[in-house]
Amino acid sequence: MPTTAVPIRQQKQKIHAKSLQHEYLSSKKVVEHHHHSHSHSHSHAVRKSSSQSVKKEQAEAKTAMAEPAYTVPAFKERSADDLPEYARVALRCGKELAELQKELTRMKTVTHTQVSNIALTREVQEMMSVKRKIPVPADKAPEFLVALRGHTLWEKMSVKLFCTVAGTPTPIVQWYKGDKPIDPLSVPGKYKIESKYGVHSLIISRCMLSDTAQYSAVATNHHGKASSKATVAVKSPPGAGELAHLPGSAPITPTHASKLDVTLLDAFGVTFGTEGGSAKLVANLVVVPDLPNLPPEVLWFRDDRLLAPSKWAEIAVGGGVASLTFPHLNKDDEGLYTVRIWCKSGTVEHSAYLFVKDAAPAVAGAPGAPMDVKASDASGAFVMVTWKPPNITTEAAITGYFVDRREVGHTTWIQCNDAPVAVCKLPVEGLPVGHSYHFRVRAVNSAGISAPSRRSDGVSALHTAAGEIEVIKIDGKYDIEIHREDLEGVYVTLPGQPTEVHASEINKSYVVLSWTPPSPCGKASLWYLIEKSVGDTGKWQRVNTATVKLWSPRHAVFDLEDKKEYRFRVTAVNHYGSGDPSEPSALIKKTDPHGKRRRTGVPSAPGQVVATRNSKSSCFVQWDPPKHPNGLMGYYIDACQVGTKAWVPCNHRPYKHPRFVVHGLTQGESYTFRVQAVNAYGLSEESQESDALFIDAALTAPSAPRDIVMVACDGASMTLAWKKPKNCGGTKIKSYYVDMREASHINWHEVNTGGIKERLLKVENLTAGVAYEFKIQAGNLAGVGPASEASKALLCEAWTGAEPGPAHDISFAEVRDTSLMVRWAAPVYTGAGPVTGYLVEMAKKGSSDFVAVTEEATAHRYFKVRGLEAGAAYVFKVKAVNEAGVGKASAASDSVVAKALPGTKEIMCGVDEESGDIFMSFEACEIAETSSFVWTKGYKEIAAGRTTVTTEGRSSKLTLTSPEAADLGRYAVAVTDTDGVSASHKITEEDLKKMLELSYNIRHPIVPLKAVLNYEVLEKGHVRFWVQAKKLSSAVTYKFIFNNKEVTAAEGTKLSHDAATGIIQMTIEHFTKHNEGTYTVQITDGKAKNQSSLVLVGDVFKAALKEADFQRSEFIRKGGPHFSEYLSFFVDDDCTVNLTCKVANVKKETVFHWFKDGEEIVPETAANPMSGVCTLPLPMFSRKDHGVFKATLSDDKGKDSSTLDVSGAVFEDIINALAKVAGSSASELVLQCTPEGIRLQCYMKYYTEEMKTSWCHRENKVASSEKMRIGGTAEMAWMQICEPNEKEKGQYSIEINDGTTAHTRSFDLSGQAFADAYAEFQRLKAAAFAEKNRGRVVGGLPDVVTIMEKKSLSLTCTVWGDPTPEVTWFKNETEVASTEHCKVTFDSGKYASLNINQVTADDSGKYSINVRNKYGGEFVEITVSVYKQGEDPPEAKLGHAPASKPATPAPPPSKPATPAPPPKTPTPTPTRMKSPSPAPPSPPSPSPSPPSVKSQSPAPPSVKSPSPAPSLKSPSPAPPKSPTPPRSAKSPTPTRSLRSPTPPRK
Repeated sequence: MPTTAVPIRQQKQKIHAKSLQHEYLSSKKVVEHHHHSHSHSHSHAVRKSSSQSVKKEQAEAKTAMAEPAYTVPAFKERSADDLPEYARVALRCGKELAELQKELTRMKTVTHTQVSNIALTREVQEMMSVKRKIPVPADKAPEFLVALRGHTLWEKMSVKLFCTVAGTPTPIVQWYKGDKPIDPLSVPGKYKIESKYGVHSLIISRCMLSDTAQYSAVATNHHGKASSKATVAVKSPPGAGELAHLPGSAPITPTHASKLDVTLLDAFGVTFGTEGGSAKLVANLVVVPDLPNLPPEVLWFRDDRLLAPSKWAEIAVGGGVASLTFPHLNKDDEGLYTVRIWCKSGTVEHSAYLFVKDAAPAVAGAPGAPMDVKASDASGAFVMVTWKPPNITTEAAITGYFVDRREVGHTTWIQCNDAPVAVCKLPVEGLPVGHSYHFRVRAVNSAGISAPSRRSDGVSALHTAAGEIEVIKIDGKYDIEIHREDLEGVYVTLPGQPTEVHASEINKSYVVLSWTPPSPCGKASLWYLIEKSVGDTGKWQRVNTATVKLWSPRHAVFDLEDKKEYRFRVTAVNHYGSGDPSEPSALIKKTDPHGKRRRTGVPSAPGQVVATRNSKSSCFVQWDPPKHPNGLMGYYIDACQVGTKAWVPCNHRPYKHPRFVVHGLTQGESYTFRVQAVNAYGLSEESQESDALFIDAALTAPSAPRDIVMVACDGASMTLAWKKPKNCGGTKIKSYYVDMREASHINWHEVNTGGIKERLLKVENLTAGVAYEFKIQAGNLAGVGPASEASKALLCEAWTGAEPGPAHDISFAEVRDTSLMVRWAAPVYTGAGPVTGYLVEMAKKGSSDFVAVTEEATAHRYFKVRGLEAGAAYVFKVKAVNEAGVGKASAASDSVVAKALPGTKEIMCGVDEESGDIFMSFEACEIAETSSFVWTKGYKEIAAGRTTVTTEGRSSKLTLTSPEAADLGRYAVAVTDTDGVSASHKITEEDLKKMLELSYNIRHPIVPLKAVLNYEVLEKGHVRFWVQAKKLSSAVTYKFIFNNKEVTAAEGTKLSHDAATGIIQMTIEHFTKHNEGTYTVQITDGKAKNQSSLVLVGDVFKAALKEADFQRSEFIRKGGPHFSEYLSFFVDDDCTVNLTCKVANVKKETVFHWFKDGEEIVPETAANPMSGVCTLPLPMFSRKDHGVFKATLSDDKGKDSSTLDVSGAVFEDIINALAKVAGSSASELVLQCTPEGIRLQCYMKYYTEEMKTSWCHRENKVASSEKMRIGGTAEMAWMQICEPNEKEKGQYSIEINDGTTAHTRSFDLSGQAFADAYAEFQRLKAAAFAEKNRGRVVGGLPDVVTIMEKKSLSLTCTVWGDPTPEVTWFKNETEVASTEHCKVTFDSGKYASLNINQVTADDSGKYSINVRNKYGGEFVEITVSVYKQGEDPPEAKLGHAPASKPATPAPPPSKPATPAPPPKTPTPTPTRMKSPSPAPPSPPSPSPSPPSVKSQSPAPPSVKSPSPAPSLKSPSPAPPKSPTPPRSAKSPTPTRSLRSPTPPRK
């Protein structure tokens, strides 16, 4: 049998008694923590215990659990001398007491363990004695002798699941949560699995809502498998720890002793919030002693519930502050909040209401969210979800609600009902048993769906049948829970009949069936099947199938047809089978319990509504409850300000009681109220509206007057003054009553039988030298208030001093954050002469250090004090001054705080736009029903007839009847019966002058003009004359006058106006020289008039006429093809200058041409007018592009042209545009060494010498010279330093100026950079000299020679070198020796020849000449092909010898052939060789002609070549002095410079 540990809650312990075997009779045994029972399949033993033993064990349990009582000794007052000894003894006693308590605790634990062990040993012995009688069973499959049982528990409790398994061999038990195996190591400390003596247990520690699930134990051996399942349901404590108490007040909680003194300084007031926002309620405390680790105990309540910390409400206390924070407000949070603090004297508490209004809906007109969503009646069949409807004022009526559910631990919400449900409750079916869910609700009306409500607490679907557990109470202290089958005493397998099948709830949507479970029901798990029958037909139909098990004795039945009656019966089922069905229920019909009338089921309307005053911003509303509550949930109260039709909700969560304090009202306004009752079916009809209530404080009798002082005395009378009561009772004080007595007497006597209105009274018929005491009472409409405290004894003695007496009646007005106005009454006693002025002093409240406010005496009885500290409190004194000196100071005034009232406004001074009257107006921030506006000038009454005052509501207006200099000064207004609502304004002479001028203009109006008469030339050459007024009415009239003659609308002249824009205009279509003159427009609009003139003569007229003619011609031009934009230029990123224009009104036949200086330009790409844009590119722009460019358009509609003079400023602009692109793309300066010197180069997209570029050396400009050569190419600018030396070291830079920006690049030619460059220059210079003087073939040799046999061949060339080179001839890389057949000659050190007489085939081959001196040389190859006579000449290739063929002998020459120099290649002369720039040899011809062979003739034969042959192994040298170095020269600069062509030398 399972054992369950149940913790003690509220001094009660649940002791479970379980039977050992289902055949045994029940025996009850009280055990402190565990009880055990075992089942035996083959023996039947009965345990019995007498009632006496039970009582004895109960008494023992009480004794064991009782705590020793402790009485707090009385506190003894001790002297200072006894304190050290007392502290020492107390410390020693405390230690001994602590040790004694530890020993008692240990002994209690040991004793408890021993008792438990004895009981357990006794149980085991009894079990073993029974076990010996059981024969050894044979092998069998696993079987659960004791199955798992479900448990329901609170959060943070632990639970232990038990089962007993039999089987041979011993089965292995695996535990599962849902369908997942439980691994204790996966969550250390969470799960514990035990197995002892065949009893298997699973312990789940500190359960959470997520632990709600179906748990199973699966037993397995090789004979089979068996399983047992049970549900664990974990619930949150009801109301999150809230306690119920009387409505409208916080509950009385158990008293807690506290040694702290707590004073509540400042607490939260009425608070307003919005759904989705946040709020914080704060109470400031003074705690004595203030111990950081021991704050006072603070409890928070909402309405009648104690609050516990949660995610919706965060509670904090410490540092002298107790706070309740709402991080995410919801209407569920609305209510009356109370904070209660335990202290030494009991409790300190404070309450205020928190209002939470609906958030703005996502869809206009959608209702607010429902609230107070709760899930109850959780069972395996359904969960009942209930909620409260939202308040609606202007929104459409709610048509229904959608309910959503979400499983605990998930984020997805699932809608439960397909159609909106009209009632505020819904049974949700189909929830898996053991799963926990949250619910939320959304309201629906014709406009849309509301935001969702706050989710409910988690709830689990359970299947434990009701009545399964019996609870027996013992002495009111212990609860003993006993499962019902333990009391049945009869063993059954099939369950009995359910009874009392009936409808516990009938609704128009569903019917809830309930029944009593069968008795006896057996120990097996029980579920139910429901059948229905229409009427008395006897034809039964299943409501739920066998696969859908109903575990609870109640079920919601849907899908019943309207107007039909049904009978139901229920059958109980367990794993043994099904029992007999119950008796049929009575006829049940799905109906609406509240009938078919409109607004079915809602309560009736509340009765009479009465509103009474409460405070300046609230009122008290009460009403009669509805006659038919129908399950009343509460009330909604609405308010409407008189004069409007807008009803606004006063509360947003149903209020339970028929009375409510409405907050947030505006003082001085009147309101009416109405009430609606709320239940699950919705809102009732509105009640009748209350009478209008003016919002102001409730009337009470005034408090007592204060500070009675004597302000004058003549020996026979005294003049008294006093301060008004602090609380006037909500209305003005009508009278004061003064009593007096002699200081030595007891009885009081009336001074005035009738009340006086002033706070100044002369008491006569007094005796000189006698002291008197006085007391005063104040009266208003509510009655006479209490008397003041008796004044101090005032001696009746005549005042004879020369100085004046004290001022009195100090008051304040116009209080602002940094200033205020002080006023006072003149002293009654003036002394020896009249009062000439006053001195004002002030001090901060609580300080006696008064400082002077006025530098000198002020003649007025008021003074404006400035420079105050906002929020600080001040007191003031006033001294009167006359010729004799300064009089006695007045009594200190009441303290005043420098802080403006909320919503304070100042006096507005202006001129009425309609009448022209000068006025001052003031709007009060608060007003009482009896308030009036009092206007003064200089804080004195205004002379009659000079002003008029009109008041309406909160506003008052003072109008000056005949403004003049006498009206200058300070005007003030005060509102009576308020907390000092007042203001003032000073009218100066300058202000009055401006307002008089404006008043005159209003009374003698003119039409104000925004723009005077002007003209505008339109297209077609029309001229428009226009004027614009600031404002025109529809009745405006006007006329135009030209040269004193009115202009009327006629052909060619149009008049028009637009009252909306205030424009009046006249358009002349044909503007000619006859239109020169003066134009005037005269405007009349009601009483207002105005006129404006424009003189259009002389140069102004000529300019207008020229513009009109131009616009006319332009209109004509645009009738045919024309240029919509004339020629202009732009430079693209590639530095190409483009001339462009836009054309319009063209067609395919339109012809476009470009011209420059009268000559047509034919661009590579023809212009396409149909594209709308025509462009002429000018690449490599330079001075050559100077000229006038012209573009023409023409077709049958007309023609047009556009010109652009590219010279002067236009040319400069183009160059600057090029410089901008080039300068932006310019690279950093790079260094290039040449044989002549060091070159600095700057690469860019395009360069031309017309650009404004300058080179600098050490910030000094460099000009081009023989030493510093400056030049450039199309892609770079360079500067060359010829024959550099140490002076040329330093920073070099180039600056490219585009007219606005200078683009600078630089290079530091110093240090190692100069050394490396100079070394490279020396090397290149030497290499150039060597190249210049080395041996070389200047010209004369062909590349290929084809010759017939027997002919003579002469190979002659010119060579050059200094010193004269050596010449060597080779054939097939073998040196040729001079013979008769092959003769080698070298004449004059210039001409080298190889002559072959009578060539043969053997002479074919590769010949070469090597010309060399000490500086180097050159090797040139010639291919010779010999063919026989009659054969086609072979196609010999350069460097390849042809195949040998028999040669045809040529006739021998008469003398050796001397080669002539080739054409176009003159023989170099010494002077030619000395030229610094010899021409390089021409490249070889691609197809050289065969040389002509001269026969015997006087002239020697020669071999001719169309071009000189270059050397095959050594390239032709560049001119020795060329500024461009050879490609083979090494340079430290990048190879990019090799791509540059040689720049021209300047």
